[in-house]
Amino acid sequence: MSKLLQMDGDADIATVAALMGEPSRAAVLVALADGRALAASTLAVEAGVAPSTLSGHLARLVDGGLISVEPSGRHRYFRLAAPEVAQAVEALARVAPSRPIRSLRQATHASAIRQARTCYDHLAGRLGVAICDSLLNSEIVRVETNPGMAADPIVGAGRSNQYVITEYGKERLKDLGVELDQSSRRPLVLYCLDWSEQRPHLGGRLGAALLNRFIVLGWMIQADRRVIRITKDGQTGLCQEFAIDTVALQ
Repeated sequence: MSKLLQMDGDADIATVAALMGEPSRAAVLVALADGRALAASTLAVEAGVAPSTLSGHLARLVDGGLISVEPSGRHRYFRLAAPEVAQAVEALARVAPSRPIRSLRQATHASAIRQARTCYDHLAGRLGVAICDSLLNSEIVRVETNPGMAADPIVGAGRSNQYVITEYGKERLKDLGVELDQSSRRPLVLYCLDWSEQRPHLGGRLGAALLNRFIVLGWMIQADRRVIRITKDGQTGLCQEFAIDTVALQ
C-alpha cells in the first residue's frame, strides 16, 4: 500500500455532527456534560423519550466513541468518553441559539445554569468566570504568551495566551487544601471559553481540583442537571478567600 493511502485526511466532522445533531442524543450529551455517570432511565427522562427508544441512541453514541458504558451489577451507567467531548458540547453551546422558555421551571433552571454549573468536572457560568478572574487578579495564576497560537476573536488574546500557576499560587493553593493530581497527563491549567459568559473559565487539573475542594469544604453542592448550589458557608468562604460577592452573581 502506498504511503499516500496510509495518510489520514481531514477530520470527519460530519460523522460526529450527525451523532450529536439528533435532539435525543444531544440531550444525553448535555446531561452527561458534568462528567458523572448516569443510568439509562435517568437519561431517558432528560431526553424526553421512552427507555426503549433511547437504547438505540445510546448504542450509536457508544459506537461513535462519544460516550462509554460502565456495567454495575445488572445495571449499566453511561458517561462521556473523554473531556474533549464535553469541550465539544460547550463549544457548540457558544454558537447555538437559546431555546424558548415556556415555564417558570425552565426559567429557574436557565438562571441557575448561567450562575454556576459544571463544565465536565470544573466550574463554569458566572461563578467559574469570577473564580478565574480572582486567580488572575491575586496572581495565583499568571497569563503567559503561548507561541504559535492565534488570537481568539471573542476574548482578544485568548488562546494565544496560556495560564500557569505561580510559585505564590502553589503555596496559596496548598494553604487552601487544593490537591492537584500529579499523575495525570491532563493539562494543569486549561483555558475554557464559557458559552454563557463568552469569557474564560479555568479547566484542566486545577479547575477540577478547585471544584472538588469547594465541595469537600461544603461551599458548593452539585444539584441536578449540572447546576451548582452555593451554600452559606460557600458565600462566606468565596468572599474571604477569593473576594467574590456571590449575591452579585445572581
